[in-house]
Amino acid sequence: MQTKIMLQESEIPTKWYNIIPDLPEQLPPPINPGTGQPIGPEDLAPIFPMELIKQEVSSERWIEIPDDIIEAYKIYRPTPLHRAHRLEKALKTNCRIYFKDESVSPPGSHKPNTAIAQAYYNMKEGVRRISTETGAGQWGCSIAFACNIFGLSCTVYMVKVSFEQKPYRKILMQTWGADVHASPTNLTNAGKKILEQDPDSPGSLGIAISEAVEDAATHEDTKYSLGSVLNHVLLHQTVIGLETKKQLEIAGEKPDVLIGCVGGGSNFGGLVFPFVPDKLKGQEIRFIGVEPTACPTLTKGSYTYDFGDTVGLTPLVKMHTLGHSFVPPGIHAGGLRYHGDAPLLSLLVKNKVIDAVAYPQTPVFEAAMLFAKTEGILPAPETSHAIKCAIDEAKKNDGSCIVFNLSGHGNFDLAAYDAYLSGNLEDYEYSEDKIREAIAQIPKF
Repeated sequence: MQTKIMLQESEIPTKWYNIIPDLPEQLPPPINPGTGQPIGPEDLAPIFPMELIKQEVSSERWIEIPDDIIEAYKIYRPTPLHRAHRLEKALKTNCRIYFKDESVSPPGSHKPNTAIAQAYYNMKEGVRRISTETGAGQWGCSIAFACNIFGLSCTVYMVKVSFEQKPYRKILMQTWGADVHASPTNLTNAGKKILEQDPDSPGSLGIAISEAVEDAATHEDTKYSLGSVLNHVLLHQTVIGLETKKQLEIAGEKPDVLIGCVGGGSNFGGLVFPFVPDKLKGQEIRFIGVEPTACPTLTKGSYTYDFGDTVGLTPLVKMHTLGHSFVPPGIHAGGLRYHGDAPLLSLLVKNKVIDAVAYPQTPVFEAAMLFAKTEGILPAPETSHAIKCAIDEAKKNDGSCIVFNLSGHGNFDLAAYDAYLSGNLEDYEYSEDKIREAIAQIPKF
C-alpha cells in the first residue's frame, strides 16, 4: 500500500488556475469607502505592484507562472500527497484518508506559494521593502523567506498575542532578515490609535493589517503584501489543488470530500478551487471549510461589504465578516483569528458550493494528538481544525475518499500543545451579542 504519492519537479504546475471565469455569479467589486464607487487599479497602485493588481482583476482562466518563481518553488515543491493508513486504522474506518503535506516548505506551511510570487513581482518593479502583517507567524516567516530569496527588505507586524505565544516564529523571521514588531505598535498612527483605546490590546489581524498598509502607503520604496483573502493570493495557492489532482489520478481516486481550515481562505481555496469546476459540472464532491467557534466568520458572520482592516484604511470588499472591529479571543490558532474571509470563498459559500463548520479548540487538539500519534507529524493548531473535520467525516461516511490540506506543521506551536497537555486550554464561543455589536459597526452601502 503506497503511503506517499510523489510528483517530479517537471510536474510542478506551470500555470495558476483563476476561478473567476468559472464562478456561479459575478464577483462584487471592491468599493472605495470615500466615494462608494468601485475602485480602479490606480487606487491600489500605492500599495501593490501593477502585475499583482492585474492578477487581482484578471478574467483569464490560466495565468503563466514565471520561470524564476518555478525555480524557487523547486526548493520544496512538488509536495507529497500522503495516504493516512495509520490514522485510518486507528479510526477503524474503511474510508481512504489523504492529506496534502504543505508543511514540507522551509517556513513549514503553504504560505510560500504566494510569498515567493509576491516578492518576485515586487522585485521586478523595483520595490525595495515589503511591509506585512502576520497572525500565527506562518505568513511572516514565508514572506521573510521569499524576500530573502529576491533581495528585499521586510517589515512584519505580528499580532501581539501570537508574538508572545510563538517566539520561535519571530526568531525564524529574523533569521531570514525581517524586522518584526508586536502589533499594535507605537510606530504607526493606526497602532497608536488602538493603544489609546486599549493599552493592553492583544492585537488582531485587522489591526496588524492597518499598520502594515499605513507603513506601505507612507513610504515610497515600500509595498504591502497580504498572505490571504485577496484574489491573487488564492490564485497562487492553486498549485496545491493542481498537484493534488494529478496525485489522486495516480492513486486512481476521485475525492468525495475536500477539507481545509479557514482563516482568510488561502490554503482552503488553494486546495479546493481547481476542483470547483468539476462540482459545477455535476460531480458528487463536497468542500468543507473549518473555522474556530471563537472566530466563526463563515458560520455566523454576515455576507456584506466591510473593511479588511480594523482602522478602515482598506477598500470595502463583499465577504463573510464578523465586523472589522471584531477582536477574537487569543486562541492558539492565530492564523484563524480574522474577522473576514476571502471574497471568492465567501461567494462560493453564499452559493452553497462550499460548506462550513466550526469547532472549539479542545476537540481540535484532541484530533491533533491522534494525528501526531498515528502519522508522526505534529500539525499546526490551524490545520488541526481540518484534521478534526476529516476524522468526523470518516466516522460518518462509509468508503469515502477524504482529502484534507495539512497546511502547516506545529513545531513552533509547542506552547499551545503544552497548554493542552497541562489542561489549561480554554474553549471560546463568541457570543451572539458581541457579533451583533461588531456587525452593527459595518459601513452601510
